[in-house]
Amino acid sequence: MKIKNIIVSALTFTLAAASLAGCGSADSSNDKENVKNTDAASKAESTDKTIVVGATSTPHGEILEHVKAELEKKGYTLEIKIYDDYVLPNNALTYGELDANYFQHTPYLNSYNKENGTDLASAAEIHYEPFGLYGNGVSSIKDVKAGASIVIPADDSNETRALLLLQQEGLIKLPDGASAEKGVTTLDIVDDGGYKITTVQADTVAAQFQNSDAGSLAVINGNYALAAGLKVKDALAVENADGDAAHTYANIIAVRKGDEANEKTKALIEVLKTDDVKQFIEEKYNGAVVAIF
Repeated sequence: MKIKNIIVSALTFTLAAASLAGCGSADSSNDKENVKNTDAASKAESTDKTIVVGATSTPHGEILEHVKAELEKKGYTLEIKIYDDYVLPNNALTYGELDANYFQHTPYLNSYNKENGTDLASAAEIHYEPFGLYGNGVSSIKDVKAGASIVIPADDSNETRALLLLQQEGLIKLPDGASAEKGVTTLDIVDDGGYKITTVQADTVAAQFQNSDAGSLAVINGNYALAAGLKVKDALAVENADGDAAHTYANIIAVRKGDEANEKTKALIEVLKTDDVKQFIEEKYNGAVVAIF
């Protein structure tokens, strides 16, 4: 019996040792595989030299075109995908079709994240586009007729911005303390001045204004005004830039959270935040676009 017990014990010990050795071998193999995968991912990141950025055509696409050559000097190819609305470029960034996008300000980005449960982030502020109030056949605010139609953008942040501009010019009254941070809609208007205020999709405001009756007004995003051939000097009014509006509504480079400081993002921001780009913006847009760096 003792000999049998010794044999069984020895056999048990041998099997246990073999089992432990097997586990150790598997762990070692897994560790090596993990290192291999990490190295492969790092190598892929370092060899991927194409930066895909979504943008609206004016001014964002034009500014990006201007920095293509500088990115090439850094070893990167810039691929620009042009969008004509404010939703698709965020969707494309969320699902990994883009490395970044350049078309929006932070309040709009925050609104998109809240509505869609996404986690996009701002990597840098690049420029500011003053909102303009334009009149069809109207040369000054004092000439605006009672009951005039006013078209403004419908999305949360831009609707707030448009209403604040109308209040700035004394056309309407909003609740005390109304601000970009708190947000307002047409439902919050305390006194509409007798004007007919209509909200429509931001990218359609300029077209609707150009087809409107004489005496009508519209508050138009800077990039859409530029694309429609409207000049900021012809606007009846623009946002005051002496407060926090410039930074609140600065147009940003947006990326997926965690990509704010990766190599592609850093390279893109470095070529955008230069004196050359600042001069390009000043000369091309004549105040309709203002560099914020």
